[in-house]
Formats: sequence, C-alpha cells, structure tokens
Amino acid sequence: MTVFSASSTAGAFVTAAERARVAFAKAHGSEPTVIVQAPGRVNLIGEHTDYNDGFVLPMALPFATAIALTPNDTCRIEVSSEGFADACFSIEDPLAAEGWSRYVHGTAQLVAADGYPATGWTGCIATDIPTGASLSSSAALEVATGLATVTAARGSISSIELAKIAQRVENDLLGLPSGIMDQLASAACTAGCAVRIDCRDLSLTDVVLPSDATVIILDTGTRRKLLESEYAARQDACHTAATTIGVASLRDARLNDLDTITDDRVRRRARHVVTANRRVSDAVHAMQSGDTARLGELMSESHRSLRDDFEVTGPALDAIVTLAESIDGCHGARMTGGGFAGCAVALVDNDAVDHFCQSVLDHFNAPDTQPATEPTQVWPVTPSAGAHIVTDQTSRQDSVHRD
Repeated sequence: MTVFSASSTAGAFVTAAERARVAFAKAHGSEPTVIVQAPGRVNLIGEHTDYNDGFVLPMALPFATAIALTPNDTCRIEVSSEGFADACFSIEDPLAAEGWSRYVHGTAQLVAADGYPATGWTGCIATDIPTGASLSSSAALEVATGLATVTAARGSISSIELAKIAQRVENDLLGLPSGIMDQLASAACTAGCAVRIDCRDLSLTDVVLPSDATVIILDTGTRRKLLESEYAARQDACHTAATTIGVASLRDARLNDLDTITDDRVRRRARHVVTANRRVSDAVHAMQSGDTARLGELMSESHRSLRDDFEVTGPALDAIVTLAESIDGCHGARMTGGGFAGCAVALVDNDAVDHFCQSVLDHFNAPDTQPATEPTQVWPVTPSAGAHIVTDQTSRQDSVHRD
C-alpha cells in the first residue's frame, strides 16, 4: 500500500487507479475496459450522529480504492487485490463465511437484487486507504464495487442509492451496525468541498473549507477491528435516551430534555449527540464566514465530548490530539471515525503545515497502554471528488450521479 507522510511529493505517488490498471494489464495481457474509483473520507465534525438521524460534515480524501475491470457477460466475478488472495464467485452464490471478498460479493449481490443492471466482471483492485485507520476503507470498497458492477452492465445509479446499498452490505449482510455517513461521503462528495449531510433525509450541502488553513490527518499507527459490542452499546444507549425523552431519535432532542434521563451514562451519551449536531451547524457557519479559529475550537470541543461523554477515544488518539493542539499554527484537532484507535484530524494554518507535520512525526509515540502496529503518518489533504469513472469504454459516461 502506498502511504503518505509530510515529505511525500506528488511526483513520487502512483495512484490506485494506475496501479490497478497496470496489475490488470499484467495479469490479463490487455487493457481494462472500465476503471472506477471511490475515495476514503475524513469526518471534520459530527461523530456518531449519523445513526441518530443527525448531521455530519465529512470530506472525501485523495486516498481511493480503484477497480480496473472488463465485463465478462456472466454472473461470475473474478478479482484480485493488492496484498490479498484472489477471489472468484457467482453473484448468486451465498456469501463466504469470512474474507475481504465478502464486501465485493455482497455489494454486487445487492446491486442485482435491487434491480439495477449488474453483470459479472474480471478485475484488479488497488487502494491507498489504510485499513483499520478510521478512514472508511470498507465503505470505499463497497462503493467502488457497486459503481463497477453497474458500469460493467452499462447501467446508471444515483450516489445516494449507491451509498444505501453499500450501507446495507455492512448492516444486513455483514452484521456491522454502521450509519450511512461513510458510504455517502465516498459516493457523493464534491472536489474542493466538505459536505454537510442530513442523515435523516440524506440531503447534501457543499461547504467550502477556509482558504487559509489545511486539513491534516494524523495516523497514530494504532489499529482496531470495529468493536461491534462497544458500537452496539453506544447505539443502544442513544435509543434508550430517545425513548426516555419521547422523541423518534436524538436528532429531535434538546439539551434541557436530557434532564429526564436518570442514568448518568445514558445521559452523557445523549449529551454528546445533541451537542455534536449543534457543533455541525456552528462549523458550517464558521466555514461560510471564513472563521478558521472558530472551526478549530469546535473540532477540539468535539474531541472532548467524544472523550468524556461518548467515551470512544482511547490513549493514542487523546495523546496525538493533545500534541497537535500544542503546536503553533494548529487551530484545533479531534479524533475522526468510529474511535478507539486510528486517526485524528487537525486544522492548521497553511504557513505552519511543514513545521506542524514534522513536529508530530518527531514527538508522537503511541502510549505503552496502546502500542502502535503501524508507523505514525501525517497527511495534509485537500477535499476530493466522490466515486467516479476514471476510464469507460462501455459507452456509459454517466453511471453515477447525485440525483
């Protein structure tokens, strides 16, 4: 996998799409008919609100998962991936009990089951997205697979429907109780913008980031498998809080409603969600007003809420956020993603980026209580486009669209 650090240069980087193309040509002796890609995402603010019908503010990353393929006009998918064993299955087959190919198989299966054009294909997958780092590598694989399957069959699908299918793969086929933010960010983001997602009606509002600051991802090098029991416990607490208050979801709750909750842990979980939704609204206003300092403050407030009320940070994430906030030029920082391990995100003045990145690399070490399994990485990033076709010789150039 290609990784980025503060010293990375664009000239030295070979994209996932190009690596997938080269792998396909080497394996099959011809150029692929279709190349698609879907990005990872970083969430700037609004964590654990998506499954509460709330608001989130992610942006797509320049890190992507790409699939180079040629339709084979059967129901079979034959696929290889960097670092993983090859896989071959019929779309109609039952899912395998385990393995990375379940994401591909499950997505293709639901695309067909929902009545979208779907055909088998032979392909190669490459990715720049670190796995287990809270940057949505699984969502990118699902979205890329859905787009590949529809495009191979010369069909089309909206980004919202593509995201819904990808979420159902996680929820219904793999048993992971995720919200829709990751999949929708990967499918529908616009280059140059973050996107405010209303997770109740799935409306999308593009928001331009401040021009005087850079978003920087901080990878602690710690990794996790999604802690299903902890994730489910947070969802249960949110459901209990909403039921106690008497609202459909915590999206509809107000701070003074929380006084009716007698269980302190449930009340704190709900307080995080209610205040997180407000922070998303405030962050959008700060971005539209060009108030970089306020946006940074809101990011730091978000981390404290996730640490103290929702309790999903962890030693490494807390340590790297504290370090980031101490470096000149940093307006704020917070964990991003599901939590417990992986990445944080910081907002840094443009003229302080190099110093900030080097300071993190020089001074961060994962705590002994949570040792890293990967090196610390620091990635300045710009908002990138959502899922799209890189190359298409099937005569379809519009197979994914927002509406």
